[in-house]
Amino acid sequence: MQYRNNRKGEPISLLGYGCMRFTKKGNSIDIDKAEKEVMAAIQAGVNYLDTAYLYPGNEEAVGEILARNNCRDKVNIATKLPQYLVKTSAAIDRYFNEELKRLRTDYVDYYLMHMLTDVAAWEKLKRLGIEEWIAKKKESGAIRNIGFSFHGNTEKFLEILDAYDWDFCQIQYNYMDENTQAGRKGLQAAAAKGIPVIIMEPLRGGKLVDLLPDKAKELIAANSKKRSAAEWALRWLWEQPEVTCVLSGMNSMDMVEENIRIASEVQANEFTDEDREMIENIKQEINRTIKVNCTGCQYCMPCPKGVDIPGTFRCYNELYTEKKKKSARHEYIQTTAFQKEPKDAYQCVECGKCEQHCPQQLPIRKYLKEARKELQPLPYRVVVKLLRLFKFW
Repeated sequence: MQYRNNRKGEPISLLGYGCMRFTKKGNSIDIDKAEKEVMAAIQAGVNYLDTAYLYPGNEEAVGEILARNNCRDKVNIATKLPQYLVKTSAAIDRYFNEELKRLRTDYVDYYLMHMLTDVAAWEKLKRLGIEEWIAKKKESGAIRNIGFSFHGNTEKFLEILDAYDWDFCQIQYNYMDENTQAGRKGLQAAAAKGIPVIIMEPLRGGKLVDLLPDKAKELIAANSKKRSAAEWALRWLWEQPEVTCVLSGMNSMDMVEENIRIASEVQANEFTDEDREMIENIKQEINRTIKVNCTGCQYCMPCPKGVDIPGTFRCYNELYTEKKKKSARHEYIQTTAFQKEPKDAYQCVECGKCEQHCPQQLPIRKYLKEARKELQPLPYRVVVKLLRLFKFW
């Protein structure tokens, strides 16, 4: 494992463990499976684990895994204040103390203001005394480093970057988001200030692997370097020296092993002109087919009416990326309509709650209308009505 340093000269592993995507068993996390994967990563040198208050059962799982293996001192825990839920000064302490309890620790190595989207959100926290609160927590050692995670445009990112003396930041960044979100400009601005940058969504929630169009897959298979789709995306990030750590939502041992191998081999500025051309060709093929730039982060969930928004968009994209309309529609019906409680896009009442929380700022209601027309044409709607009438589930 290779490392890049934070502002204090302390090492952060190039590969970070994004804990949000632990495997589920029913409605809860498969803790035994997650433990094997996390411990394999830690034993290989991964020292940065990312979780958040918002991820159901996630902080508790991380705390239990570290306690079971008595290895809290071997890792940096990164978790997040749900600032969008904070209404009073007392709430800041309440959320933080609850997180410490869940994580079974008395300090957090890297604490983030979760999903800051503009300076106004930070100003609201300042009025509630967040700066004084941070100073006290850092003085006591309860927080070692303070930062923020960001979804929005480059201009807003730069404003937040200048609004406080941050120890680190976390941005969505991958070869499809090079010039959106904080983008390369934001990455380089943070690095110029000496602020470590943690990368989330390096594979866009797996879309840069699982939903690549056929022509992009053919390009990757034909390339002489024989890298996987995931390896191309990860190497594109790590070859940029401004990138400190890349979070991967690993939920299989194969993923853990592959990512560790890449993080042990990669070098800054290693890309050739041919490598950059390869990435551009893959991007062109993706842009020809993708319909909705949803990463599957699930911040839009739960929908008040039960719509499976990420699932709907996944199937909608599959219609065009794989050109398997029949199988995509069957999957959509099985996972949304063929349920005791329907989850399909026809349940949407356009309340707009989802759009308030979407990090990608997608016009979700508009896309749901488009998706339901494509995924449930008249014959499929008839099938769904029959399924529900006779309760075939």
